[in-house]
Amino acid sequence: MSRNKATVTIRDVAQAAGVSVTTVSRVLNDKGDVAPETYRKVQGVIERLGYTSSLAARGMRSHRMNVIGLIMPDVGDPFAIQVLKGVNRAITELDLDLIVHTGGDLNKETTADRERRHVSLLSSGITDGVIVVTPAATTFSTASPVVVVDPNNVTPDCPVVIATNRSGALSAVEHLIGLGHRRIGFISGRPELQSAVRRLVGYKDGLHQAGIPLDPDMVQAGDYSRQTGFACAQRLLNLSDPPTAIFAANDQSAIGAIQAAQQAGLRVPDDLSVIGFDNIPEAAYTHPGLTTVDQFIDDMGYVATEMLMSLIKGNSLESNVYKMPTQLVVRDSCGAIAGNAP
Repeated sequence: MSRNKATVTIRDVAQAAGVSVTTVSRVLNDKGDVAPETYRKVQGVIERLGYTSSLAARGMRSHRMNVIGLIMPDVGDPFAIQVLKGVNRAITELDLDLIVHTGGDLNKETTADRERRHVSLLSSGITDGVIVVTPAATTFSTASPVVVVDPNNVTPDCPVVIATNRSGALSAVEHLIGLGHRRIGFISGRPELQSAVRRLVGYKDGLHQAGIPLDPDMVQAGDYSRQTGFACAQRLLNLSDPPTAIFAANDQSAIGAIQAAQQAGLRVPDDLSVIGFDNIPEAAYTHPGLTTVDQFIDDMGYVATEMLMSLIKGNSLESNVYKMPTQLVVRDSCGAIAGNAP
């Protein structure tokens, strides 16, 4: 009876080839001190037993696995999904395979040590390099290339893809001010992420440039989730002098804000204008359609993959930081203050 390929181990290969496990290991790792005849014999046994299905065996001839890793906080998170789409588009064009690793819950406590363990896991002979989405870690102990998308607010020691968050947030605030709004609430993002920090800076800069004093009560601490966006909007709307507009640091928070307004009996945009950031697909189908800032998330995943492959091939990058341009997308969730209609 033929052996089940899924149960083939390195010991099976060694026994069938009449060599030691160490010799098989050296063949798998393409060490140069194995006699050519032995090398060919072990390769033949590997193929015959089906051990070539292992990722380690795949890379023994080319020195590459043609596999990259993607570490995401939660595969259900819209931002991460869009990054994944961009990575998927790139690996299709580059003829690569992808391994996705996730902690499974965006709200779970994310530690730098945990992320470093995930990177080490995927870098230990399984992949040629790894992309990490929204990490808390800033250093990674691996010899394999690592590229980060939307990093911690401390600059990582590896290449980064990030949007022009400050200028994107500034354009959102300028849009609301142009519609006559001066009481503009802000729902912030995850404070450990550079994107959230820069969007808050853009909000403050927009007010300052328009000569509008910053009211601390108008800034609510969010975490990029819809539920927290809902709660933050409720607090803003319950102020004695509530905002006429809310700028949320991402679309999920903005959608939560719209839901809070509607629950309070307010009409968007007649009674309250709401603007988001990200331009996730869902933003176009909310009611009303969400005005937002597009940071081209799928392109961020695509560019990160291109950068990673350049490093895997031994090429240098023009810059270790790629800044994705942002663009305001005007839909129906923002309206002019009475007497300020364009």
